[in-house]
Amino acid sequence: MTEMTDMTEITSTTKILTGGVGKSEVAGTVTGLGLPGVEIVLSNDMDAAVQLRAGRADYFLGTCHTGAGASLGVLVGLLGAAACHTFGRSVPTAEQIDALLDEGKKVFGFAVDQIDAVAPALARAIAARTA
Repeated sequence: MTEMTDMTEITSTTKILTGGVGKSEVAGTVTGLGLPGVEIVLSNDMDAAVQLRAGRADYFLGTCHTGAGASLGVLVGLLGAAACHTFGRSVPTAEQIDALLDEGKKVFGFAVDQIDAVAPALARAIAARTA
C-alpha cells in the first residue's frame, strides 16, 4: 500500500519587465488583463538586461515614440539581436507573435501609441505558454 502525501501545487510565474517612455502604461494595460501567472514589473533597459541574463525575468516590453531604436537599443546591444524584436509602429498578428516566441524572442519593442493593441496581444501569448 502506498501512502499519499499532501502535494502542494507548484505554480510558475512569468515575470515581464516594462521599460521605455510608456512603461507605466504597458504595466497598467497588462495588469488590467488579470492574466494568472504573469507578474509585471517596471524597469529600465540596463536593469532589464541584467535580470534577463541572470534568469530573474522572462520578458521585456519596451516602448518609445517610434518603436524602433530607443525601445530596445541597450537590450539589443547586451543580449544580442537574436533575443530581440521590434514591431516599430505596426500591430502584429497573433500568428506573428507566436512565431517570434517560438524563435526564442524575449525582448519586444513597439511604439507608445500602439500600447493598447500590442501589449495585450503579447501578454496573452506569453501567458498562454505558461498556463
